[in-house]
Amino acid sequence: MGILDNLERGLERVVNGAFAKTFRSGLQPVEITAALRRELDTKAAVVSRDRVLVPNKFTVRLAPDDYERMVAMGATLTDELTRLVTKHAATQHYQFAGGIKISLRSDPTLAMGVVQVDSENVSGSVTWVAVLEIAGQRYPIAKSRTVIGRGTEADITVDDSGISRKHVEVLWDGTRAQANDLGSTNGSKLNGQRLVSAALEADSVITIGQTSIVLRLLPQASASPSAPASAETVQTPRAAEPGGFWGPRE
Repeated sequence: MGILDNLERGLERVVNGAFAKTFRSGLQPVEITAALRRELDTKAAVVSRDRVLVPNKFTVRLAPDDYERMVAMGATLTDELTRLVTKHAATQHYQFAGGIKISLRSDPTLAMGVVQVDSENVSGSVTWVAVLEIAGQRYPIAKSRTVIGRGTEADITVDDSGISRKHVEVLWDGTRAQANDLGSTNGSKLNGQRLVSAALEADSVITIGQTSIVLRLLPQASASPSAPASAETVQTPRAAEPGGFWGPRE
């Protein structure tokens, strides 16, 4: 990090401190998101013409009161921060050396409303966690086949009179996802189009009855903290090939 980088960070701390003294309402999650995006942009390193490497391990330091409020949100907050970091990196064509890890830490030296981010590159393998968002709740996909419907025999039960007892299934092999309508009465839609059987991209929206189901793919790091960043990069999982990567359904 050069002298200019140090000056910019010093100026940022002064500005953040000034705002924190003016606005005593405490930190908001959107401010953490902005700080993480800023950290990616600041630390982006051009390795070659086609490769811009950014940090993948982040420690978000907060004032004690802000920390307690953010931690109370549980895994939902860190999952959403991870998703937004991944999205920003994809938009800017950044690449990671390993899976993304975001942790929160209480820092008594910081005033309420101030957020500081420390980051580094950590190489390693990535595990993709698939999550279904339904009516504000998140359901991690723990099996290769997850059935969603109104009946109690479904893996995820949804209280919606417009859907069948076993309405739709989501298949997941650890890197790719696919959705299949299970012969439902009212049918299913994928991103507004009729769904019979189709591959799922990250953030795809399945609509059954009056219910929307969103697929989120979250990268999780499984690296040793001491491992240096390598030339290996992390790519977003590919969608399944048309027709289904498990072959046609019977």
